Amino acid sequence: MSDIQLVEAPPGVEGAGFFATSLDKAIGLARSNSLWPLPFATSCCGIEFMATMASHYDLSRFGAERLSFSPRQADLLMVMGTIAKKMGPVLRQVYLQMAEPRWVIAVGACASSGGIFDTYSVLQGIDEIIPVDVYVPGCPPRPEAIIDGFMGIQKLVQTESLRRRSTPEYQKLLASYGIQ
Repeated sequence: MSDIQLVEAPPGVEGAGFFATSLDKAIGLARSNSLWPLPFATSCCGIEFMATMASHYDLSRFGAERLSFSPRQADLLMVMGTIAKKMGPVLRQVYLQMAEPRWVIAVGACASSGGIFDTYSVLQGIDEIIPVDVYVPGCPPRPEAIIDGFMGIQKLVQTESLRRRSTPEYQKLLASYGIQ
């Protein structure tokens, strides 16, 4: 917030002053406080997410009032719980249907690393099929941890350059997942 400054208006311009900042910072601030999460919950982490949205913890105070259950209207994918390998293509399709810019949070041990389910049928972390921005540890994580992960996404969104998604590094990352 210290990058935004109130500057005195030049002579002949009406008003007390105007704000001077870069477009990147203004858009980042607006985006970070108006994220629309799409919850992809499959097990116990989903219950903790429900508690996070309830009145005691109230994730809506961070600008995530509107949960979107349509990938085309969401910009934050929150994957919670065990993801079976058969569900992997569905999760990937949901991710691809989201508009850019999009961010991903892996909530809990199962979404992050497969958790206690080291079996042939469970995906050992969603980062095998889609890029993940923030990992929230726990089995299941407490609502405070989910809020901390959400705040981590907010910080990432606020400081992300508008040009980051067109950089060669980002395009190489997407290509490593087979995403064009």
